[in-house]
Amino acid sequence: MAHAKNKEIVLYAVGDVGPNRENPQSIFRHVSGILKQGDIQFCQLETNLSIRGTPLPQARLPMRSHPNAARAIRDCGFHVISFASNHCMDFGQEAFFDTINAIKANGMEPIGVGRNIAEARRPAILERNGTRIAFLAYNSILPFGYWAEIDRPGCAPMRAWTIYEQVELDQPGSLCRTHTFPHRDDLQAMSDDIEKAKSDSDIVVLSMHWGIHFVPAQLAHYQRETARKAIDCGADLILGHHPHILKGIEVYKGKVIMYSLGNFAIEQPSTYMQDLYETARHREIEELNPQWNKNSEYPLPPETRKSLIIKCVIAEKRIKRISFLPVYLTVGSEPEILKSSDEGFEDVARYIDEITSDQGINTSFALEDDEVVIETD
Repeated sequence: MAHAKNKEIVLYAVGDVGPNRENPQSIFRHVSGILKQGDIQFCQLETNLSIRGTPLPQARLPMRSHPNAARAIRDCGFHVISFASNHCMDFGQEAFFDTINAIKANGMEPIGVGRNIAEARRPAILERNGTRIAFLAYNSILPFGYWAEIDRPGCAPMRAWTIYEQVELDQPGSLCRTHTFPHRDDLQAMSDDIEKAKSDSDIVVLSMHWGIHFVPAQLAHYQRETARKAIDCGADLILGHHPHILKGIEVYKGKVIMYSLGNFAIEQPSTYMQDLYETARHREIEELNPQWNKNSEYPLPPETRKSLIIKCVIAEKRIKRISFLPVYLTVGSEPEILKSSDEGFEDVARYIDEITSDQGINTSFALEDDEVVIETD
């Protein structure tokens, strides 16, 4: 979308993307027209884009697609790609670098990953109509060895510690409370990055791969502490992903925290591992959500079909308005944008309101045409 200088800039953001089919463009067939109308588009890339590499033993579900998927992602209109996920090193360094190179070769900006920790923490800064928008990405879902260090490639970590508190100390085997806390060094490094990015740009958008997958509504303690610290340091918008289902939306100091954007254009897990549903590792995942149905045309839990597109309107070098477009995935995992007259529109909007309230978050939403506006005042 072309705008005159000082006019509005539209940023569209979506959750997990992972085409793995003969015609990767087809997964975007229902949404590319809308997304191309924006000035900047963001997504989270779950799969490696390579034909090389060997699955690492710590990879629970090694994900790899053909590199031609990068062109399909570009042709859908995306500009900024976070690859900071729990799959970034699934096939080792060969596939990791192939993926980064495929993103760059197609004119897109990878964030949250690099040859070393300095590169992984480096922002992508895009300028539109005189406004500079910085993107940073971090990952809290970290198989061993996936995070970057001074002399090792990987993603930018935002680790968290877990403590289990036995509720009844005199009752062996009784239920426990789970407490999580952000890794202090990672939190400080992220804060430093945000402050620096803010000094070099007008708006900072933070991508976070975090949270509790497949469990409806529930947020981990470390997420809220990390998000608020990020905003205190200058972040203007937080885009969360990883859980594969939508999570609540919080407004803190007038800034929006999307705890999970959910699935967007990503294949069924079995396309990456044919015998997945027979493995012990998958049975552990099934226990998190009873709605898995491996005999169904759409085996993932039904909640994973609810999705959204964030629409962020930027004017006068600040975020003026944030809304979302409700989305529903077909049985073929292809996202379709819903209009307010569609039956599923209210279902997605109501679901967002319910899971937000479930976590004690008091965010207000307003319907405007075919969008749901997040009220930030």
